[in-house]
Amino acid sequence: MELVDTHAHLTYSPLWEDLESVLARSRQAGVTRWITVGTSPEENRRAAACAERTEGLWAAVGYHPHHADEISSEDLELLRRTAVHPRVAAIGETGLDYHYLHSSADNQRRIFRAQLELAAELNKPVIVHIRQAFPEAMAILDSYQSRLSRVVIHCYSGSPTETEEVLRRGYFVSFTGIVTFKKADLLRQSARMMPPERVMIETDCPYLSPEPVRHVQPNEPALLVHTAAKLAELYGMPMEEFARKMTANSIAFFGLAQRV
Repeated sequence: MELVDTHAHLTYSPLWEDLESVLARSRQAGVTRWITVGTSPEENRRAAACAERTEGLWAAVGYHPHHADEISSEDLELLRRTAVHPRVAAIGETGLDYHYLHSSADNQRRIFRAQLELAAELNKPVIVHIRQAFPEAMAILDSYQSRLSRVVIHCYSGSPTETEEVLRRGYFVSFTGIVTFKKADLLRQSARMMPPERVMIETDCPYLSPEPVRHVQPNEPALLVHTAAKLAELYGMPMEEFARKMTANSIAFFGLAQRV
């Protein structure tokens, strides 16, 4: 059995300081490929450099909505230069987060649109973060619908009604350990609505450790197997079959088979 962790923050502390051991434990658990996701100029640079030297690791580069107030035109040009690196598989994570409003809504929208423009220009998939901003995020994505090749809503926590909107648009969703949480019945209802062909899995580590190891901190890619097991149960699929499906989805979505 092999799995792909499609959204990890391996350049964050404390994972970065112990990366070789983190990846060794991951391989031993059967999680053998990873997308490490940048959220700021420094993290993007580090993610691309790490992917270049690490077998089975690719980068996604982008600016998290929390950082939107800090992002200049020079930062956007730097993102463009980083995004063409052959080990960069996607743009993101980008999107809207109105829960904390660490950056203004206007700047979040501006930076989101700029990254969607870049994803369309480079024909790369985009990893979208949405928190308490679903209608507006969908409206912005709709304006790029014909130009974006692949969209995944990461750390998916949408309601059944929102899931219907995601399905109608043909987007992918990626589930984290949240789907294993005891009080996440509504999210599990949404998960059952998604055809397995449009699903991927992730840790979003170092955050969101899944049950039954929710007490383990930090989260790390080796623990992805628990999220996979819960989703396999929801779909009524043997674990090995589910793992093959998730791996095939991830390779196709991010174009990993075509990347050096």
